[in-house]
Amino acid sequence: MSEAIRILYVDDEPDLRRIVTMSLQLDPEIEVRTCEGGREALAVAEEWQPMLILLDLMMPGLDGIATKGLLRAIPATSDIPVAFVTAAAHSDERRLLEEAGAVGIIAKPFDCMRLAQTVRGLLSARSSGRAV
Repeated sequence: MSEAIRILYVDDEPDLRRIVTMSLQLDPEIEVRTCEGGREALAVAEEWQPMLILLDLMMPGLDGIATKGLLRAIPATSDIPVAFVTAAAHSDERRLLEEAGAVGIIAKPFDCMRLAQTVRGLLSARSSGRAV
């Protein structure tokens, strides 16, 4: 059996955390942990070392971009790829997120049945150097 694909999902909405967890766990190789905010995510990411972090863009306290910036400042998390999950994925926002170094953007609402495949695609593109 291959190593589990560790995904950290950060969102202040408990219902979305449950939906994303269930969606990703349709793939038996994916292990999911969730956090309700950026501060918690910093600690979990440093300790758990996920292969990909999915960040909600708009959260109280630390938003997704601020959280990503702090992740980059911690040596143990600086190289973990980050994708944003957002309901407002229009072109100006996409450009901002790409400039912030996002490996991908997942628009809400997303297809729950295809989320694990989308995440695998982000990881595959990251390992091959392609942009998503």
